[in-house]
Amino acid sequence: MPQIDTSKVSRWDQHGREHVVRVRRTGVRRTLRCGTCDWRVRARFLPWLKAQEHLARAHQATVDPAGT
Repeated sequence: MPQIDTSKVSRWDQHGREHVVRVRRTGVRRTLRCGTCDWRVRARFLPWLKAQEHLARAHQATVDPAGT
């Protein structure tokens, strides 16, 4: 049975709203899903970068809550 692992990428917009893209890993396949707009995409490489790009483009959410 393939291992299933989930992580998330969070960013805040200029109005203080949090936007989250969850990255779900099943084997080598990763599926990204936005909790705000239900955008979904599959990615094999750099899924967290694709999540950050979606948050910046679709929601203007660029503030990293971790401060990095």
